[in-house]
Amino acid sequence: MRGAILDDYQNVAMKLADWSPVAKDVELKVFTDPLGGPDKVIAALKDCAVVCLMRERTLFGKDVIGALPDLKLIVTSGMRNAAIDMEAAAARKIAVCGTESLGSPTAELTFGLILELTRRIGHENARLKAGARWQSTLGIDLAGKTLGIVGLGKLGAQVAKIGNAFGMKVIAWSQNLTAEKASAAGATLVTKEDLLRSADFVTVHVQLSPRTKGLIGAAELALMKPTAYFLNTSRGPVADEKAIEAALRANKLAGAGIDVYDSEPLAPDHPFRKLDNIVITPHLGYVTAENYRRFYGQMVEDIRAWLDGKPVRVVK
Repeated sequence: MRGAILDDYQNVAMKLADWSPVAKDVELKVFTDPLGGPDKVIAALKDCAVVCLMRERTLFGKDVIGALPDLKLIVTSGMRNAAIDMEAAAARKIAVCGTESLGSPTAELTFGLILELTRRIGHENARLKAGARWQSTLGIDLAGKTLGIVGLGKLGAQVAKIGNAFGMKVIAWSQNLTAEKASAAGATLVTKEDLLRSADFVTVHVQLSPRTKGLIGAAELALMKPTAYFLNTSRGPVADEKAIEAALRANKLAGAGIDVYDSEPLAPDHPFRKLDNIVITPHLGYVTAENYRRFYGQMVEDIRAWLDGKPVRVVK
């Protein structure tokens, strides 16, 4: 049968995992560029029985699933993928399986964005390579600053740990967070409003859901200090992009670090590309060799188990 691996932008899928356990049963084609809209996805995958998705890069809605009659198995990186219409897959009796995911890459990227915003490392590197003689920026310390974490789950807890290592005061809020859970993660539970008002850095680490969509909007950003920084490495729709843009243009925030967007890849004419007080990255949160080895290695396991009639890591 035929299969496809989508959105392997770095062209590493076949290098980071041993696909031989399924090679005799599935002929896999690797796509290293985005396929585009539904019509192009359907055309590219029309004969595929197995499709491997990198989480939330390609929309796999009801229209796509309904137009792929040979499709029998969808494998996604991670155990959640909002791009898949799970009801449509279930209606067609298409199995959907996932993989484990490391949280550390996203936590580390969060601090990469913070350090670029506060110490301008990339900016000064570019200046020196362009011929500048010496430094031009004045950085700020992280030690003693207040780190406000919205969402203290698996990822947020790792961010708290790093924040404590930097000597920051860590506070946190989420809808179901308790004082005990916050303390166990090295943070102090506060209200959402107090977090926004007092934090020097507000970083978001919640899952996208109906109750978190638009969680950070103009009203929330208005509570933040003009010297504060906002960071989003979770999902684009959690924070209002237009509100972020407006706050940055009006200098109501010192800056922002954004890795995720409402529509990805980021449009060439997106306003974020033209703002000096924002650091943007192309959804790099989970993109590390260690994480990809886990993703692709377990995709092989998922396919093999499904072929053997004993599917594993089934996404409900």
